[in-house]
Amino acid sequence: MEAKVKAKRRRKGEAGFTLVELLIVVAILAVLVAIVVPNFTGLLGTGQETAGAAEKVIVQTAVDAKMADQNMATTAGVATATDDMTTFGLYPDYMRSPSTKGTYTCDTTGLVDQVTTGYEP
Repeated sequence: MEAKVKAKRRRKGEAGFTLVELLIVVAILAVLVAIVVPNFTGLLGTGQETAGAAEKVIVQTAVDAKMADQNMATTAGVATATDDMTTFGLYPDYMRSPSTKGTYTCDTTGLVDQVTTGYEP
């Protein structure tokens, strides 16, 4: 009978976590955060590079479409960098606005060169 009473007392006294158990959990969470956070910051840079490259392809495609539509072999090259598609003499319907995130130049052959991506390095 006395053993049963001691067992009940032990169970009642063990209702929460000890400080050591809580510190171990916090340490494990800190290690996981230290591993995961650098991976997410790396993804942001990769995403910006991909977005910049994709926008260059869109601008190049728009210039090529304009040249093909008007049977142009050469263009009047845009010597200064611009982020406005109307400077190239085009504003494709599939773009939301004539402005782009980056800045671009276009030579007389219609080759588009990306000057900036519009994202911080």
